[in-house]
Amino acid sequence: MIRRANECNVEYREHMRDGDGTVQITNFIAGPEELNDKGRLFARITLNPGCSIGYHLHDKDAELFYIIKGTAEYNDNGVMRTVTAGDVTICPTGESHGIANKTDEVVELVAVIVYK
Repeated sequence: MIRRANECNVEYREHMRDGDGTVQITNFIAGPEELNDKGRLFARITLNPGCSIGYHLHDKDAELFYIIKGTAEYNDNGVMRTVTAGDVTICPTGESHGIANKTDEVVELVAVIVYK
């Protein structure tokens, strides 16, 4: 199967996880069945300047970010760290995270959520 870029579902979430601004999510999968029901998200997330995904707990799944473009502030269980293109963040089950774009440039990342 091949899903062309123009076939991916794009959605916009205001104040995602109580974050700032509107986050753009380009979903690469149509649903969990395309991940053999082992996860629920494989997507590109775009954070415009001033946008963020609020700090939140992953109690039944884990999330990974691969930073494609830009520089962001990543909240890793309460510890702030700067991430840039090429970095990977891992939020295992039972841990918390958030990410914010505090720059004047767009931040793009790929996000994957897998079940415990």
